[in-house]
Amino acid sequence: MYMTGFADEAAKGIDGQIKATLELGWRNIESRAVDGVNIHDLDDAAFDIVYGKLQDAGISVNCFGSTIANWAKHVNQPMDADLASLRRAIPRMQRLGTKLIRIMSYAVLPDRSPEDQMKEERFSRVRTITQMLLDAGIQPVHENCMNYGGMGWSYTLALLDNVPGLKLVFDTGNPVFTDDRTKPAPFPKQSAWEFYSNVKDHVVYIHIKDGIWDGQKANYTYPGLGEGDVRRIVEDALRSGYDGGISIEPHIGAVFHDDTVKTDDDRRYAMYVEYGRRMEAMIADIRKAL
Repeated sequence: MYMTGFADEAAKGIDGQIKATLELGWRNIESRAVDGVNIHDLDDAAFDIVYGKLQDAGISVNCFGSTIANWAKHVNQPMDADLASLRRAIPRMQRLGTKLIRIMSYAVLPDRSPEDQMKEERFSRVRTITQMLLDAGIQPVHENCMNYGGMGWSYTLALLDNVPGLKLVFDTGNPVFTDDRTKPAPFPKQSAWEFYSNVKDHVVYIHIKDGIWDGQKANYTYPGLGEGDVRRIVEDALRSGYDGGISIEPHIGAVFHDDTVKTDDDRRYAMYVEYGRRMEAMIADIRKAL
């Protein structure tokens, strides 16, 4: 097992991201954005600089947090942008030696019922994306987020049944604020433990977020202090022989998709490092009890 994280939540620039990773004693970053630009959208010169600095620091990108088919993309619109992102991402991942890429299954259509979500079109698109990546020697992992597969564990399983070769990254915090569309309307929020329990055989990577739903929004917390069943899930994973990555995505100092979550740069950096240390302490404590 290894530790990693969305270091763009520690710092916008690659220098700060590397510094936070090294301060934690880690050798991996889950790369998403540098200076606010997703790594597959950086121009070639900017990517070359990022690549060089990572190489000089001895830091690997274990997973690429892409925006491909994510909650900002719609299945009833052309997928040209996703295909273009894939064509840029693949050679960059190969150059970095990165073997995992986070993808999704397009935004939920709000004006349609859970069973009327253009699922066959989604399956077809995710099959295309998955095959392109597998052909390049890269493993796509689907995240339970604000997308079709994130509507509930049965939708994730349907996606896996229809997309050969796809595997999962499970995010502990997303269920806290996501409607559970496996239940009757009005939809309650999901149980992270229930979702994980039903999909864990397909999970090859874990994102750590935590938070509390206050009835209107999620209030993010340090790991183990919210409703994301973080300790229970990590304990079960380790007991089951899980040996993949544990990637922190704190959301307490910065949120990639929410510019309203702001803090000063020093505090943002410190909160990320503290989050990583708390996660390491939790894992050490779990290991002692196993």
